Amino acid sequence: MTRSRQTLRRRLLGAALALAAAPAFSQGSGAWPTQPVKILVGFPGGSTPDIAARVLAEALGKAWGQTVVVENRPGAAGNIAADAVAKARDDHTLGVVINGNLTTARLLNPRLPFDPARDFHFVSLLATAPLVLVTNADKPEGAAFFGAARAGGKAWSYGSVGIGSVGHLGMEALLAKAGLAGATHVPYNGNPAVITALIGGQVQMGLMPPGIALPQAKDGKVKVIGVTGPRSPLAPGVEPLNTMGVALEDLEVWTAVVGPTGLAAAARERLARDVPALLRSAEVRDKLLAAGWQAQGTGAEAMRARVETEARVLGGIITAQGITTN
Repeated sequence: MTRSRQTLRRRLLGAALALAAAPAFSQGSGAWPTQPVKILVGFPGGSTPDIAARVLAEALGKAWGQTVVVENRPGAAGNIAADAVAKARDDHTLGVVINGNLTTARLLNPRLPFDPARDFHFVSLLATAPLVLVTNADKPEGAAFFGAARAGGKAWSYGSVGIGSVGHLGMEALLAKAGLAGATHVPYNGNPAVITALIGGQVQMGLMPPGIALPQAKDGKVKVIGVTGPRSPLAPGVEPLNTMGVALEDLEVWTAVVGPTGLAAAARERLARDVPALLRSAEVRDKLLAAGWQAQGTGAEAMRARVETEARVLGGIITAQGITTN
């Protein structure tokens, strides 16, 4: 082979490798989206699902050269927005949902207007985080907190983002494991409202993502007692709850990207390619980490496996504690 042919071959090989390594979400490529894309979130602005959705929306908008907006429809632990996504027919409406919308909503309410297993096209896990146990600023720290909570009994209450949310079910499991009988559940429309109630003393405890609790703890407005699972980079310096005799290893909060089952094939293909790729990019991962989330980008099958596994875990808590929506 002549030197000129060798040079040409090397150049062609280099070009092919560069093309293969290029991001699949190059701006303006593909037949979808053809109009602005709307991402529905079932919690208010400033909530942790909202923050994760806005990081993703910004990245998708840049990748697609198209407007991607986040619309908040809070209420019913995120199920109002989830129902709207399930019923969307415009091929440009997506949703960012939380654990409970896909795993426990139907278990708790057989009359739910959507079926999580049937009515959604799964795109990808978006981000995950452990939960931290938070209390009022004047409460004791560490294991002494549990003694105070036991003494408080029925006078104490806890907040969550709604019945069936991982914060609600996690607290019920925690109460049982720590021997804290009688504390009352108070549902709110988002963790910002739970934090406000903790600061104001309307509730005495709650499980929530560290991204919303740690800034308030740093300012001395609340105290963080411990973190579910092992030590986490999202909750630096926070002791695992299992060191205090309360093991909540399987509890994590997560967000996921879904669309309606009838989503067009072009949209499915583009989302399957672009969402995981963007969530693996350093820029998006860093932004989510700064907001208290660990980026995932798993793809549809891994997401479905996670939903099925967690439905069994959280369903076990529902059964064990006799939790109902009544």
